[in-house]
Amino acid sequence: MRRSTLFLAAAVIAVAIPAQAKMPFLAKAKELKIASVTSCASCHVGAPKKGGDLNEMGKWLVSQKAAKKAAEVDVAWLKDYKGK
Repeated sequence: MRRSTLFLAAAVIAVAIPAQAKMPFLAKAKELKIASVTSCASCHVGAPKKGGDLNEMGKWLVSQKAAKKAAEVDVAWLKDYKGK
């Protein structure tokens, strides 16, 4: 019984960690051929973390999220980004 509980806990952690990393953002940007997104550093300053610092593009995405009243940032919005 205890072994199955540990296995379940490990499985939950393994699934949760990639979900926090937002790697699908990079995959979607590549799919949409958005050349300005090459890594997490495209929007983040330093290591991305919840509440971490954002660069100009990251701040623009957050402003779009608020303007669109969206639940989550959509990388497709970067097609309209006119920054540097």
